[in-house]
Amino acid sequence: MDQATALRLHELMLLTRLTEERLVTLFRQGHTMGGVYRSLGQEATAVGTALALEEGDAIGPLIRNLGSMLARGAQPLDVFRQYLGRATSPTGGREHNNHFGDVAKGLIAPTSMLGALVPVMAGVALAFRQEGKANVAMTWIGDGGSSTGAFYEGLNFAVVHKLPLIVVGESNGFAYSTPPEKQMKGRLADRSQGAYTLTVDGNDAKAVYQAAAFARQQCLMGLGPVFLVCETFRMSGHAEHDDQRYVDPGLLAEWKAKDPLPRFEGWLETQGWLPEPGLQDKLVQALAAQADQALGEPFPKVELLTAGVFLS
Repeated sequence: MDQATALRLHELMLLTRLTEERLVTLFRQGHTMGGVYRSLGQEATAVGTALALEEGDAIGPLIRNLGSMLARGAQPLDVFRQYLGRATSPTGGREHNNHFGDVAKGLIAPTSMLGALVPVMAGVALAFRQEGKANVAMTWIGDGGSSTGAFYEGLNFAVVHKLPLIVVGESNGFAYSTPPEKQMKGRLADRSQGAYTLTVDGNDAKAVYQAAAFARQQCLMGLGPVFLVCETFRMSGHAEHDDQRYVDPGLLAEWKAKDPLPRFEGWLETQGWLPEPGLQDKLVQALAAQADQALGEPFPKVELLTAGVFLS
């Protein structure tokens, strides 16, 4: 990893955390539409994997992968507009959270149906092959989501057809409030269905980035999909309405000591690659201004809300 990439990785991880902190403030002030789902403690898995991709690749993120969206060109202002349900949001106020996409940026909109994006992104990978493009598709899945039929069907299809698909398994400790040992046998890596499998420390941003870059090359060599398992931990509740009372405080303390952001900052210091002075203050001020801008923008007109929406 060169210096420019390392500093970009750090900035995106920091931007992800600060954007989510601003969203938490908006939630507690009663401004957001629906819940706020954080990636606290998991920023390295989302940013590190997505940053290893190249132009023309495509991602299908989940709710805790805001960092991957920022890495692929999504803007915090649009994220605020989404959560606030503004007419100026990418979905015109019809969707909330990070449920928006931009096909031109290779960003396929997230879906709440866990596992569903695995077959969707397998289809994107198949399209890349049919069009003769040297690109890969990437999506993410958690412990709980790996128990869905769509996950198995999609990954199995990719394995059989040796598609250029990277499925990032976020082994983050809980499926809502259920620990893995109470809903699955073995480890997440055991669910690869024959895909080339890598397991990496998901809180080591450098290791995640390097593993994802390797996975991409593996796919482009025609060797089929890669199941990249990142061992990490969800440091906040399922969403802001969840106080995490079911998590052992000792376990939280153990993982807090492994926080990927200060850990990566420590590594940068050993390299002599210091982030821009005042970077955090600069980002905080910019995000506050963008949140205020979004708050001042209009809600969608009621008569336009069903425009472009499929009604059965």
